[in-house]
Amino acid sequence: MSGYVLDKFLFTVDRDPDLVERYRDDPAGAVAWWESEEANRILGCHGGEASTWLKFTDAERDALARHDHVALFEMGAHPFLTLTLWIAMFERDHGPLEYQIAYGQALQHLSLPYPDIAT
Repeated sequence: MSGYVLDKFLFTVDRDPDLVERYRDDPAGAVAWWESEEANRILGCHGGEASTWLKFTDAERDALARHDHVALFEMGAHPFLTLTLWIAMFERDHGPLEYQIAYGQALQHLSLPYPDIAT
């Protein structure tokens, strides 16, 4: 498992409004597309630079496809990156702070030490 590729997904999708909508509407399709087309792109470089080894595990792919922020946190995804993307996708369906409160409540079963979020 690589927290890096999870965080890279969350970071890059959250910064592209079209990808936010694509991930909201078709999560499995967006995850598959991103993994094949974007996972190995080196951020901040010209288009010709890429790596070759980054990919999700089956569990990561499944959690992303299910929008399961609790499982992603347990796998090492940074909770701030998940929260900001989930706010972009789902806050519009809820009242003020309703979604953020529900997000936190879903993580209440976790106790210290939290999963390692270092990349």
